[in-house]
Formats: sequence, structure tokens, C-alpha cells
Amino acid sequence: MSDITTPAAIERRLKQLGVELDEANKHLAEAELNYMMSKAAYEVNSAAARMSIKRKASEAGSKVTVAEVEDEAILHCRDDMSNYYTSEAIVRAARANISRVKTQVDIARSIGTSVRVSMDLA
Repeated sequence: MSDITTPAAIERRLKQLGVELDEANKHLAEAELNYMMSKAAYEVNSAAARMSIKRKASEAGSKVTVAEVEDEAILHCRDDMSNYYTSEAIVRAARANISRVKTQVDIARSIGTSVRVSMDLA
């Protein structure tokens, strides 16, 4: 079996990468929407938790520090926080995947150019 790369093989690879890039962009759009929704949910629920904690402390006549309020709010909203951070990681991974596919496109283009030059010289 020969290890010769043809212009047709490069064309097929570029078409494949084009489809892959489209899918990666769609996945990124979905991931970014989920990220913004989870961020909003965390921020709203965290603010509500902080207000509730402060109100309860005030009604009980006790003082709480800012750090204590933040810690309790985080504990109260731990699922929202986890979803928020997880969705952020998914967005970063989706962006990295798009970068990877673009790099593959650049490589395939370079190989295509090299193949055409080699064929012209032969």
C-alpha cells in the first residue's frame, strides 16, 4: 500500500473538517447558552441566599461576617455553583476543540499545497 497523498484525498479531508467545524460551532453555541443560563441561576440564587442569611441573622439579633454569609450562600447554592463551573469548563473545551479543528484545516491546506507543488515538479 502506498503512502501517497492525492489532491482528492486532501479535498475529502477538508470537506470532513468543514463538517466537523460546523458541528463544533453548534456545540459551542449550545455550551455558551448553557453557561450563561447556569451563571445567571447561580448569581440570582446566591444573591437570594445571602439576603436570606442576613435577614435571618438580623431577626435573631446576631451578627455574621461577610465571609460567613458567603460561605453559607455557597453551601446553599452548591449545585448551582457546580453547574456554573462545569458549564464554564465545557465552553473552554468547546473553544479548544474549534481551535484544534482550525489547526487541522490549516495543516490539510499546507499538505494540499505541498502535494500540488510536488505534482508540478514531477
